[in-house]
Amino acid sequence: MVAKKITIKIPTGFEARPVALLVQVASQYESSIYVETENKKVNAKSIMGMMSLVIDEGETVVISANGKDEDKAIDKIEKYLSGEDTGK
Repeated sequence: MVAKKITIKIPTGFEARPVALLVQVASQYESSIYVETENKKVNAKSIMGMMSLVIDEGETVVISANGKDEDKAIDKIEKYLSGEDTGK
C-alpha cells in the first residue's frame, strides 16, 4: 500500500467536472484507491463518494492505493490534483 499527502491545485476545487475526471483517472487502475480528508475516506472510483467530499483548492488530502499498479495510480492522481495533468 502507498499513501501520499497531496495539496489540491485545481482552481474550482472538487466540483462536478473535476470530480468526474478524477474518477475516470482512478478507474484506469486495478488498485483500490481512496481519497481521505480529515473526517472522511471515500473510494476514488465512486462518483457519488467523491461528490460527497467538499474540498477546495489549497486543501490537502491523503491518496492511498493498494494493488499491483499502486505507484502508477498515485503518480497520475498526484499530477491531476496538482494541476499538471488534465486527467486524459
